[in-house]
Amino acid sequence: MSRAVITGGAGFLGSHLCERALAEGHQVVCVDNLLTGRTENVAHLLDRDGFEFLQHDVSKPFEVDGPVDFVLHFASPASPIDYLELPIQTLKVGSLGTHNSLGLAKAKRARFLLASTSEVYGDPKEHPQKETYWGNVNPVGPRGVYDEAKRFAEAMTMAYHRYHGLDVRIVRIFNTYGPRMRVRDGRVVPAFVQQALTGEPMTVFGSGQQTRSFCYVDDLVEGIWRLLMSDLREPCNIGNPHEMTILEFAETIRAAVGSASPIVFKPLPVDDPQTRQPDITQARERLGWEPKVPLAKGLESTIAYFRAVLAEQRAAHV
Repeated sequence: MSRAVITGGAGFLGSHLCERALAEGHQVVCVDNLLTGRTENVAHLLDRDGFEFLQHDVSKPFEVDGPVDFVLHFASPASPIDYLELPIQTLKVGSLGTHNSLGLAKAKRARFLLASTSEVYGDPKEHPQKETYWGNVNPVGPRGVYDEAKRFAEAMTMAYHRYHGLDVRIVRIFNTYGPRMRVRDGRVVPAFVQQALTGEPMTVFGSGQQTRSFCYVDDLVEGIWRLLMSDLREPCNIGNPHEMTILEFAETIRAAVGSASPIVFKPLPVDDPQTRQPDITQARERLGWEPKVPLAKGLESTIAYFRAVLAEQRAAHV
């Protein structure tokens, strides 16, 4: 039985990957310092055979006893609120955390997969974004701590591949949504859903004409798993190419919830990308992957999750 170490394994994406690895018959070591991850995300896995939880900050050196076949590095704060509140930690986990995770993979002769991001493209001047596009990033802006941390992580991953011969994969993840996102993490899906469910005004930044492309988490995990098991060592976009404006998305969520929340407009944050749409030609051709879950179906389960979480929070404060 093979063994996978998943850093950030108690986070939104990491916890779904822990489930997938276990379902595929792998043992899993979930490593998380719980800065933005939550034990609730993996509570149902703690008693499973072959699952271990290690609370640790991967920005500091760490060891895992025994054999390791895969290292999936998903540890990082990953929302605009996090970048503002945790800028140093974001930079450290992208640099030192990547270095330590690569070191573990090298020592164990394991395959390494880096969770990178569409943010490496910055506010893109190419549309849609291909993997060959080098990006348009402000390295000293408030978002730069995440963008540049991931760009550095990609460079270090490829350096380990070229210099040490490490077997590597790089996934560039586009906007993803689904159960286990934090209610108040600042990303657009939980923000809109929470506001719609509570009747608060739904906050649209700028004119709302900026675009995003939303991929349901099950589709994303399928793409990541196919990439992990492939022979594709170059960066690969995984996301849903269905593009819509933020205003359209707000209206879609409001209708799905059945909410009467008004939509209000606020100034656009610094360096907020105007467009975001993946070119997934490579994923289609090399991995045989494309997203399958319609937005309406994905939102249904996501809204149900947030509805339950908000009900628990209200009950706890009674």
